[in-house]
Amino acid sequence: MDEKDRQIIAALQAHGRLTNQELSQKVSLSPSPCLRRLRILEDSGVIRGYAAIVDETAYGLPITAFVRVRLERHGEAQVAEFERKVRDIDAILDCYMMTGDDDYLLRVLVSSLQDYEIFVRQKLHQIGGIAAIETSFAYGTVKRRTVFPRID
Repeated sequence: MDEKDRQIIAALQAHGRLTNQELSQKVSLSPSPCLRRLRILEDSGVIRGYAAIVDETAYGLPITAFVRVRLERHGEAQVAEFERKVRDIDAILDCYMMTGDDDYLLRVLVSSLQDYEIFVRQKLHQIGGIAAIETSFAYGTVKRRTVFPRID
């Protein structure tokens, strides 16, 4: 991947609905080579898909919870089962494996604190092998980017 590929990616991260003509102008390439590069980025899996960025509150999910999870055991079967079940829960948007005291960090969107309680009781507690759950609620967003930082 070269600098021109990174320019294409940055332009699409900022404005995912660009036409090939607009994209080629933004990155100073003619349309044909720009489209060829774009297809290579898509086919190789560098660009994994396209999505709309939606305001959570306007959508009806104003509460963001960051949930730290620690497992009782770290055997292969327990970890695989936890990760499989997490993938099946729609309210969990992101799940990261972590270093330190906690094993996972989840980003969860819900419509209310009552719905968060239901999520914990009916979804998270149903996953076996969890030793501890700690939650922090975001009460504002200072920064959120969709464009990766430049690599120099």
